[in-house]
Amino acid sequence: MAKKTKEEEIRQQNVAEAVSKTEQFFKENGKIIYGCVLAVLIIALAILAYNRFILQPKKAQAQDQMVRAEQWFESGEYELALKGDGNDLGFEDIIDQFGAKGGQSVYMYAGVAKLHLGEYEEAISFLKKYKGEDPILLARAQSCIGDAYVGLEDYATALNWYDKAVKTTDNVFAAAYLLKAGIVAEEMGNKDKALAYYKEVKDKWPNAPEAAEIDKYISRIEAE
Repeated sequence: MAKKTKEEEIRQQNVAEAVSKTEQFFKENGKIIYGCVLAVLIIALAILAYNRFILQPKKAQAQDQMVRAEQWFESGEYELALKGDGNDLGFEDIIDQFGAKGGQSVYMYAGVAKLHLGEYEEAISFLKKYKGEDPILLARAQSCIGDAYVGLEDYATALNWYDKAVKTTDNVFAAAYLLKAGIVAEEMGNKDKALAYYKEVKDKWPNAPEAAEIDKYISRIEAE
């Protein structure tokens, strides 16, 4: 019983010493600790304030500005969609002022508009900035980059981008990218590779619109 009491006394003494050391530590370092806590709190409040009073309003403003530009794009007025009309901003100005605060789609719109206007280098620049998470849209951007390289007659690079698009989206949309890849491979004189692309459309995506006439592509090469 006495031994137990002695153990309890030792335990209590150890606890008291630990508490004393902790108190001494806070006395010696309290200003630094509280300063760090205060700094973290200030940073957190600053981030919250930035998101609420700067970032969110800029996002809303960017999205509002995109409405008119999207309308021009959908009606095929690509120059207006890019440059604006002096009252409403085009995608280029929206990107300059807001970046992607209105959404990643601004890079897709700008890149495709440039592609339609035959400004291939700029189209590639915008489309490479598109970082959307939807695999279907990402594959579309990659395919459009391929189209731009075709416009520049850089067929090897175009083929690489079509391959990326096929790998990004494992669905019926891949058939369109396979067909493009086959046509480019033919242009490069690689008939075997082109035939492999065409047969993949036929075998893997028989219900895709591109499969409806794929036999003529296959027959043309096999006849040679």
